[in-house]
Amino acid sequence: MFRKSDNLLDMSLFRFGMVIDYDIPEKRNDMKPNITALTVKNLLTVLVALTLTITASAQTRAAKVVNGDGLLIDAVQEYENGNWKKASTILDEIIKMVPENDAAYYYRGLCSMRLNNATGAEKDLKHAVALDSTNYWYRYMLAGLYGMTGRTVLTTDMYESLLKDFPKKGDLYYSLANLYINQQQYDKALSTIRDIETQFGKSDGTVMTKFNILRQQNKNEEAFKELEEYNKEYSSPQVLSILGDYEMGMYNDSTALAYYNEALSIDRSCSPALLGKAEAYRITRKYPQYFEALDELMADRSAPSEGKANYLQAIIRQTDPRFIKSFQHQFDSTMTVAMDAHPSDSLIMETAGLYYFLTDRKPEAAGMFRQITKLNPDSKGAMASYIQILAYMQDWKQVVAVSDSALTKFPDEIGFIDYANAGEFNLKNYKGVIANCEKMLRIAPRDSAVAVTAWSMMGDVYHLMNDTPKAYKAYDNVLKIAPGYAPVLNNYAYYLSEEGKKLKKAYSMSKKTVEAEPDNATYLDTFGWILYLQGKALEAKPFFKHAMLYGGKDSATILNHYAAVLEALGENDLAKVYRQQAKNKAAEGQE
Repeated sequence: MFRKSDNLLDMSLFRFGMVIDYDIPEKRNDMKPNITALTVKNLLTVLVALTLTITASAQTRAAKVVNGDGLLIDAVQEYENGNWKKASTILDEIIKMVPENDAAYYYRGLCSMRLNNATGAEKDLKHAVALDSTNYWYRYMLAGLYGMTGRTVLTTDMYESLLKDFPKKGDLYYSLANLYINQQQYDKALSTIRDIETQFGKSDGTVMTKFNILRQQNKNEEAFKELEEYNKEYSSPQVLSILGDYEMGMYNDSTALAYYNEALSIDRSCSPALLGKAEAYRITRKYPQYFEALDELMADRSAPSEGKANYLQAIIRQTDPRFIKSFQHQFDSTMTVAMDAHPSDSLIMETAGLYYFLTDRKPEAAGMFRQITKLNPDSKGAMASYIQILAYMQDWKQVVAVSDSALTKFPDEIGFIDYANAGEFNLKNYKGVIANCEKMLRIAPRDSAVAVTAWSMMGDVYHLMNDTPKAYKAYDNVLKIAPGYAPVLNNYAYYLSEEGKKLKKAYSMSKKTVEAEPDNATYLDTFGWILYLQGKALEAKPFFKHAMLYGGKDSATILNHYAAVLEALGENDLAKVYRQQAKNKAAEGQE
């Protein structure tokens, strides 16, 4: 049984992964696992790198190389220098001279791999293996090639075969364990990990891999027993931290703290233990101790900034806002400590900016994001975040200025044109909006969603500028691309109705919007108003009644329109009620 979301932190932020890749030391105490996400897909890089440490003489049966020795050395040199085509040409010559030269086939296979010629690589590596089946590297590279080309069964078979012939090769065990894990053959993976421990001794890496595999099998009790047994023999801060997390999940907070403290007694800067200890104090509402432990973690420059940022963002996003407000002074201090430890780290600065924004300190948030853009001038995301903060502050001049600055660096980025347009529109600089829309049309395909947006905005803005012909022309361009685009159909219809012209056309367009979105109060108002203008007040009334149920009461315009319909039907008392409501909404600024 695990505690649910009391613990905001996904403790995996500082934990091991499942897939293993580490060297085998002579003594267990020297083993420092390097847990990585090594998969078959990136095996080529590893395998090729291995070959660079192996000389031609070590991989070649000298008895078979009667001629071409010097050429082979030249070919290997060209290969190592990245001249794979040139190396292949030399190797072709060697093979013509000495067809039984296994090393030549091997290196030509490597060249083909580098040149993305999987078929040629496989042919040559198979030939090398046929000439010398006892050579470990030939078979190992062929197994890697099978993996690269998605033939997992062949890869697995080859590793299993190699392991029988080379039982002391540690990298085989790890490669095979990774394959089993990727195939979700967890029992075989566990067996292989235990073979590693038998051959080379236990380590943090092996026990954590077993732990993760057992968790994948929902064998939680067995998984933690593995850690407990390991901890009896070896004192590992990482394992102790995981045991602490487990006890926290079981509500054994005092036992969890004991594990965390034991881990910290071994390694004072153990990030998982520091974080676990902080969380234990937070969950048990021991807030002075919580902030003390949290600040200690944030001050540790060796702890990954990403983990710190993720944790702080989880806290400020997911906890009750009243908690943040109650301890704002302490959180301010924690943010300062984190930034002092990582003064130029964008993730930490982004977290601080988010914190300032959520605590209603938007100028401070804007200042933080401005610093990020200076540190990362090529980051579109940083620039966009800065502009968004400015928009929240309604600092439209700065929105325009920063958006224009971004466009000098990213001239084809439509998003920044949108930001600039928002600023220009709110500043009532309609000519600037038109210019931006024209820029969008030059960049985007004519039949794209971007073109629809640009023409739509141009239509709206031209109408505000009292240039009706251009407004209607812009709307016509939208409808050529998207005939059913409701916002334009509605606006077009409403503006025609205001002029009292082409009411049949207006009716046809408005009818489409109501059919598409029958609960949209704005569309219902337009359609009802057109019916009223056509002398069909009785037909219009149901549409206004429906609009009242879906937000129509919040619009002075819709309320006035409904009142006019009621007056036309002789329902004057009810009309007066809606007229008064319209006045009230207008006074509130809700047109």
